[in-house]
Amino acid sequence: MTDAQYPTLLEIRNLKKWFPIKGGLLSTVKSYVRAVDGVSLEVRKGETLGVVGESGCGKTTLGRLLLGLIPITDGEIIYDGAPINEIERQEIRKKMQIVFQDPGGSMNPRMSVKSIVGEPLHVNTKLDDSEITSRVSDLLESVGLESVHMNRYPHEFSGGQKQRIAIARALSLDPEFILLDEPTSALDVSVQAQVLNLLAQLQKERNLTFVFITHDLAVVRHISDRVAVMYLGKIVELADADEIYKNPVHAYTKALISAIPRMDPTGPSNNATVEGDVPSPVDPPPGCAFGHRVEHPNWELSVEMDLSLREISPGHWVQPCPCCTNVSN
Repeated sequence: MTDAQYPTLLEIRNLKKWFPIKGGLLSTVKSYVRAVDGVSLEVRKGETLGVVGESGCGKTTLGRLLLGLIPITDGEIIYDGAPINEIERQEIRKKMQIVFQDPGGSMNPRMSVKSIVGEPLHVNTKLDDSEITSRVSDLLESVGLESVHMNRYPHEFSGGQKQRIAIARALSLDPEFILLDEPTSALDVSVQAQVLNLLAQLQKERNLTFVFITHDLAVVRHISDRVAVMYLGKIVELADADEIYKNPVHAYTKALISAIPRMDPTGPSNNATVEGDVPSPVDPPPGCAFGHRVEHPNWELSVEMDLSLREISPGHWVQPCPCCTNVSN
C-alpha cells in the first residue's frame, strides 16, 4: 500500500481529550483525565487501520472524537481536506458511521429491524416508506440476513445476527468511513470469523475505509492493513500490519504481541512479563510512560526528550526513547 495509491481520507493533528475532574463546593476543576493526549495519524482511503492497546489506553475515546460524539479539547481532525468542524453535521453523519461493541445495547428493543436500519434513511433522506422498505431489504441481504427479518425485534436474534443488523444500519447512508469499536469482542470465535469476513467483503465491494478498535491483536492482524499501538493516550508505534508483527520495535508492542495465544501450547513461551501498574491518566508521568511503569533505569533520560513519532523505516513509526527502543533523538 502506497500513499500515492491510497490518498489520505482522515488526518488527525495533535488530538487531545482531557476530561475535567471537579470538586469542592464550587465544583472547580481540580485536575484532568488525559484520555487522548496528542495523537497524530493519517487514515488512507480504502484501508483498515487497527488501533490496539490495553483497556483504558484511550482508543475508544479516540474513536468517539473522530465521529464527533464528544468534543475535542485540542487539536484538529481533517476529513477529505476540510476541518471536520466546518463540514455540515448532517453531511458528515452520512459519510462517517460507527458499529459499536455491544450491538444489542445500541438498538432500541421496542423498534423493529426495519425501523432500526431505516431510521437513518428517514432522518437524512427524502425517500418514502416503500423506498425505505426496499432499501432495508437490500441492506439486510447484503449482510447475510433475509428481508423477512425486518419485521422482527432485536431480542429475537443472536449476537452475531444483531451485529449484522448494526452493520446494515451503518451502511444505510452509503458512508465512506466506518469506525468499528470492538465489533467482535462479544461474539463467539466462529461468529467472529464470519463477521470479519463480511466486513472484508463489504469493504472491497463498497470501497470503505475502516478504523478498527480492539484489544485483540490476533483479530487486528487478520483484518488490518496498518496497526497503531496506543499506550496511555498516545501512539507509541505505527506500521504496516505484517511489519509490526514481524519486527516490533517498542517494548510495549513487543509485550502485546508476545501475549497472543500460541498455536502450540507445549512449545516454549515467549511471553514478555510486564511489571508494574499502568500509570494513572489523571497524573501521567513525564517522559516515557511505559518506561516509568517498568522502572527502566533510563527513564529519567526520556523526561526532557521529544517523544514524537519518528520514521525508522518506510512506513514504520515509533516513539523514540532510551527506555523502550533503540531509537534515539
